[in-house]
Amino acid sequence: MATLAEHKAQVKLDKPSGTVKVNTNGVDSFLEGDAYDAWVDAVATSRLSDEQIGYKSDRAKEYPGIADQLDDIYHNGIDGWKATIKVTKDKYPKP
Repeated sequence: MATLAEHKAQVKLDKPSGTVKVNTNGVDSFLEGDAYDAWVDAVATSRLSDEQIGYKSDRAKEYPGIADQLDDIYHNGIDGWKATIKVTKDKYPKP
């Protein structure tokens, strides 16, 4: 997993200063200086957050609904349910 500093360095490589275009009140401009640094910080922080907790939303999308999980427990027992859930946990491991 990359650090925040590594993410910032990658963002700066991907989008150097003066290449990030924004539109404010219908006027296009390019970010430089403090505005660019703030943008880099925001993007890098977002990437780090996605990397650290992104697995949670990926898992949530993939898990069966609660009713299906309860049905799985009823028909296959706790161990059967754990096996079903483990497939998703293995697919999207914690970092």
